[in-house]
Amino acid sequence: MTPSGGWMVGDAIEQVALQCDPVRILRFGATTHNAHRIHYDTDYARAEGLPDPVVMAQLQGTLFFRAAARLAGEVGVVTSVTWRNRAPAPVGCVLTVSGTVTRIEGDSIEVTLVEHADDGALCAEGSAVITTTPRSSRR
Repeated sequence: MTPSGGWMVGDAIEQVALQCDPVRILRFGATTHNAHRIHYDTDYARAEGLPDPVVMAQLQGTLFFRAAARLAGEVGVVTSVTWRNRAPAPVGCVLTVSGTVTRIEGDSIEVTLVEHADDGALCAEGSAVITTTPRSSRR
């Protein structure tokens, strides 16, 4: 998919959703060496001012990357992803990332991304850049 291959500014991208169940959170924390108790210990999370354990910011970032990678497909490369958490995402929720193509210039596609919990709360927002240079011209 290249900018000339049909993407237009304003197009919605395919959504990415993830059930953030406690086992997934525990495994992600183990993989990333993130053992902070706010992600799995309800009493500790509440002592820190949170209503319940929360999803790691890094897991939320992987969802932003996954959404951009789906848009990039086989012919693009995700060259940057940024996000900023806006509200805690509770463990147990389904997080959904959606987005819109906001700029196309040459071989670059920029996408604005947002992430919502299943209760509709905005948990994070950000952007991604995808380069669609042909594989033969990549090093």
